[in-house]
Amino acid sequence: MSSKSQNKPAPQSAPVREAAPMEMEVKIHSLSTSGSVLANASVTLNGCFAVRGIKVINGENGPFVSMPSYKGRDGYKDVCFPCTREFHQQFSDTVVAAYRQELSQLPQRQQEAPQEQETPPAPTMTM
Repeated sequence: MSSKSQNKPAPQSAPVREAAPMEMEVKIHSLSTSGSVLANASVTLNGCFAVRGIKVINGENGPFVSMPSYKGRDGYKDVCFPCTREFHQQFSDTVVAAYRQELSQLPQRQQEAPQEQETPPAPTMTM
């Protein structure tokens, strides 16, 4: 053994952290029923961290979540992303469920919209 390895302190393992429950508030914007981008979304995590620029994409196996990204030399890179497989799944499921919830309310909103958008009769001028 070399003297260098004898002087190093033993590596300490990282403390085990229990995952705190993550509260996610999802807002769906620009809802669409066709095309490649089905919706834009924003997610607020535990009321203290917001992620904007999330997209719900129409994939071959159904809708999936695309995180905000930028184009680099090696293709697109996510700006922010879930760090664990479990949270990635939870995040995606929550966003897609919010999209489907908004989608299910679309027929009701379309029925309400014509009543709201009726234009009043044009005023007439009399002299």
